[in-house]
Amino acid sequence: MNTPMTKTARHARISELINTRPVRSQTELADLLAQQGVSVTQATLSRDLEELGAVKVRGTDASPAAYVLPPEGEGPLRAATQPPDRLLRLLRELLTSADHSGNLAVLRTPPGAAQFLASAIDRTGLRDIVGTIAGDDTILVVARDGLTGAELGEKLLTWAGKDPAQPGKATQ
Repeated sequence: MNTPMTKTARHARISELINTRPVRSQTELADLLAQQGVSVTQATLSRDLEELGAVKVRGTDASPAAYVLPPEGEGPLRAATQPPDRLLRLLRELLTSADHSGNLAVLRTPPGAAQFLASAIDRTGLRDIVGTIAGDDTILVVARDGLTGAELGEKLLTWAGKDPAQPGKATQ
């Protein structure tokens, strides 16, 4: 029997599903919710995904696009020096390479993933980063004074589990 639930409870279920498995379509998400006894129309599901900030991104392994949610939290943690686990996971999944010039790092992602990763970087409030600007598959990251773009790019590649000397290869 499908039971109606509050929007908050439905959002929690949707978030749990998206954060624990790849969900590739609204139809798939509706089916997963139905298996848990939650009945939802496509229009409601579409609004829920929009309100949650869910976006579809393709992983670096060319797997089909799946929904992801923005990092939790209201705003950046100003004194952060180490990235949260969620950012580390996103860097591993989405960062494909990095280049640099001066105090700028240029990050590459799969098509459609740059804005999502840039938002995750901005929300962490890492003290080494002033901010980001993102396109479709490219992110410009501005390093604070005292840090070069090369050092910042190397740090992000290391967090992504990639060898800074060979950005396309994972470290062991």
